[in-house]
Amino acid sequence: MSEKVLLVDDEKDFLEAMSERMKSRDMEVTTASSAKEALEKIEYETFDAIVLDFQMPGMDGMEALKSMKTKQPESQIILLTGYATVEKTVEAMKIGAADFLEKPADLEILSQKIKQAKAEKILIVKKQQEKRVIDIIKKYGA
Repeated sequence: MSEKVLLVDDEKDFLEAMSERMKSRDMEVTTASSAKEALEKIEYETFDAIVLDFQMPGMDGMEALKSMKTKQPESQIILLTGYATVEKTVEAMKIGAADFLEKPADLEILSQKIKQAKAEKILIVKKQQEKRVIDIIKKYGA
């Protein structure tokens, strides 16, 4: 089963080129050209990984990351930036970013990170389901 990815970047050329390259690797790619558009998309759809540009006009990557983690805590978000600092990286990881890559991202490395993100999300969702079953059993008895 292919990875389902939401790719978010305000640079249209980058978005189109990266989307095509990811699709050629059998990924199912949805694109958004702003954080606002991405937040609208995750209202109705889930993704194995969200690849999010860190520097965007309007709502930046850090704000978007916080909002996405609030809406979908299990979301695996990989931040892309051309302006990485240790402070921002640490802050993003504390908020819940799965990873942080510098632009231009090596597609091979990004693909590996997306596969890792999918595996991590599967584990999180499985644990959530197990907890719900245990809670139901406790509530209604075995």
